Amino acid sequence: MLYVVMLRRGLLAWVSRVGVVLVLLCCSLSLLYVMTCSPPQSDDPPLSHALPRAGANHPSLGGTGPGIGAGAGGTRGARASQSGGPPGAQSYQVLLQEREEQHRLHISSLKKQIAQLKEALQERSQQLKGVQESLKRGGPGEAQVTKSQQADLQEFLRSQLSKAEVTAGIRLPSEYAVVPFESFTLQRVYQLEMGLTRHPEEKPVRKDKREELGEVLEMALHSLNTPSSQQDSNGGAEKTQTSKVYTPSDFIEGITRTERDKGTLYELTFRGETSNEFRRLVLFRPFGPLMKVKNDKVDTATILINIIVPLSRRTDKFKQFMQNFREVCVRQDGRVHLTVVYFGKEQMSEVRSTLENTSREANFKNYTLLQLDEEFSRGRGLDVGARAWKGGNVLLFFCDVDIYFTADFLNTCRLNTQPGKKVFYPVLFSQYNPTLIYGSIEHIPPVEQQLVIKKDTGFWRDFGFGMTCQYRSDFINIGGFDIDIKGWGGEDVHLYRKYLHSNLLVVRAPSRGLFHLWHEKHCADELPPDQYRMCMQSKALNEASHGQLGMLFFRHEIEAHLLKQKQQQNSNPKKT
Repeated sequence: MLYVVMLRRGLLAWVSRVGVVLVLLCCSLSLLYVMTCSPPQSDDPPLSHALPRAGANHPSLGGTGPGIGAGAGGTRGARASQSGGPPGAQSYQVLLQEREEQHRLHISSLKKQIAQLKEALQERSQQLKGVQESLKRGGPGEAQVTKSQQADLQEFLRSQLSKAEVTAGIRLPSEYAVVPFESFTLQRVYQLEMGLTRHPEEKPVRKDKREELGEVLEMALHSLNTPSSQQDSNGGAEKTQTSKVYTPSDFIEGITRTERDKGTLYELTFRGETSNEFRRLVLFRPFGPLMKVKNDKVDTATILINIIVPLSRRTDKFKQFMQNFREVCVRQDGRVHLTVVYFGKEQMSEVRSTLENTSREANFKNYTLLQLDEEFSRGRGLDVGARAWKGGNVLLFFCDVDIYFTADFLNTCRLNTQPGKKVFYPVLFSQYNPTLIYGSIEHIPPVEQQLVIKKDTGFWRDFGFGMTCQYRSDFINIGGFDIDIKGWGGEDVHLYRKYLHSNLLVVRAPSRGLFHLWHEKHCADELPPDQYRMCMQSKALNEASHGQLGMLFFRHEIEAHLLKQKQQQNSNPKKT
């Protein structure tokens, strides 16, 4: 009995000790678990701020795409290892947000690519439909002809590229044979052949130039941002893919030139991924084979030209004009009517006498003299002269009294106009001061011999729009001149812009048979200083060429040099 009691006491003591050990073990395990599962403490900023956005290098934008997710996961794994355990709930939430942003951008890129593919598929379907319709109309024979024509065209375009001066230079006879480049940026075109703006640089305001350079820039950016297999310098395939997304702001400058029988070359330079790296693209637009558009027969035998001249005084100039008119219009051409609109009464009798003498001596009756007791207005005079014609539709030539033209110009006027379709705005050749050209009044030849198109005798007056050929019906339908404009200037540009805004074709070209005779330009003393300066600049432009004005400016230095040379020769005579 005693043995049993002692056994029970020993068992209870052992059980109690085991229980205490178990309790201590549970407490230790609980403490260890709490320490292990607590989130890591770090002074680093949140990952959403420390890392770049997931979509910055997305494949659709030319980047590496999934590589960012791998890098982010690796960074988080390293941080978890440093903290001594797996990442907590906050880190998982940041990771999920980053992944969600990646997938969202990827889905957006896929949608964009799907839309582009649908558009391309639709274009191909329309092309296939057109080919099928042509096959139905022409049968297999026409399909073979079409394929043959396409192959011939491709071969021709390749030959144009091989002939052009693109990858290698060609031998030229002299410096005059060089085709210069024009350079351009996003805002400006820098050119050697200056036009109406008279500036060495201009904005590409012409519609065709804007569209041309815009298309070139768009194609260059598309090529840069689209990965493609290209041939490297050794002839092997090189996979070109970059993380940089090129935009118009990366474009630095380009150069372009046109070989009129081959095509247009473009070289564009873009900023690269580093400050010393650049990307250069060379594009070529080959010209295709010539195509016959029209083959018309034009009979000008019955096309009468009504020449309208507004006039106020200047009877001496009018007499000179009538001498040219009698020779060209009466004796050579014979299909011309003259309408003179005279402003005022002073010298009116001299104008009438000049017309009557021409009519009597040359047997010319096709003229009309209109008188207006008004202040002179060129637009008003031309408008009255055009509306005074009652013989149906007629070709009008708006002319000034200081204009000289040839019989060939009259035919050019007829050929470049068509009622309801075309109007002609010739660029005339403006004569410099003959006294400066030929040195003195005594050496000036007759007018017919002065009219030579050279850089020292005159210039193309590309800022003038007063001389024009157009049919009376077009002039009436367009609304005529702005008769509120008084004096000289303004009305011609106003009418020119009306035609530009219409559906009529405006033919603007230099005319070798139309000349503006020089006359002295007076700048009134009552003009303000800025207007007087502009008037003098215009006078200098019409007076002589740059070289001739320079010789006048340095005249005293030239004379001093000649005198010095003469004195040296007199002091050191040559021994005979």
